[in-house]
Amino acid sequence: MHIRYVRRRSVRRRTALAAAAAALAATVAGTTPAAAATPPRFLAPGELPPHASSPWYASKVTPGLPDPEPFCLDGGVVPGGDGTYHRSYWTEYDTGAGQVSVVTSSDDSARRLAAALRQKVARCAGDWLHDKPGSTASWKDYGTVGAADGGRVYGIHTSMPESEPGIHLFGVGRSGRTVTVVQWGEMGTFAHAPVPAFKATLRQALNKL
Repeated sequence: MHIRYVRRRSVRRRTALAAAAAALAATVAGTTPAAAATPPRFLAPGELPPHASSPWYASKVTPGLPDPEPFCLDGGVVPGGDGTYHRSYWTEYDTGAGQVSVVTSSDDSARRLAAALRQKVARCAGDWLHDKPGSTASWKDYGTVGAADGGRVYGIHTSMPESEPGIHLFGVGRSGRTVTVVQWGEMGTFAHAPVPAFKATLRQALNKL
């Protein structure tokens, strides 16, 4: 699907989405002390899609959300309190990645959070265009990953006038009451997206939760 900026989204819809995200965050925030104190396992650098010219490096697993929030996952849709952890990954070039995992209070809370995150990513291209007249964005649904309680992979391509285009892959998945999102990005187009390798990365992330 290819999307081009045509009109501003209504305030009503954006307000409703923000309210829904806030309600979901309040539900998910009810993690147990044990869950909040024990982070889930995260991807190792070598489990990301291989880069042709650089190894991957990684930060420590850190409580809370990264600052700034990840592209396509801002606006409060990911709860940032107890039970949320993140890790950043980078190469010696323009390619970077990140993982955010949330330990929720129940399987049902995790199921609702995973659904909200999938919806947020699927709408990302249109939302990105909201304040960027003249830019273009498109997205692809690359289908499911059969691991743990399941995952799904999406691609987002963005382009601004007189700027390099960007390509991002997102994987959203769940194992029990833990939800994880893996994001990969670099300058490029859909042709540069390592979809099979990224699906393997998401599968590994889900199996480690």
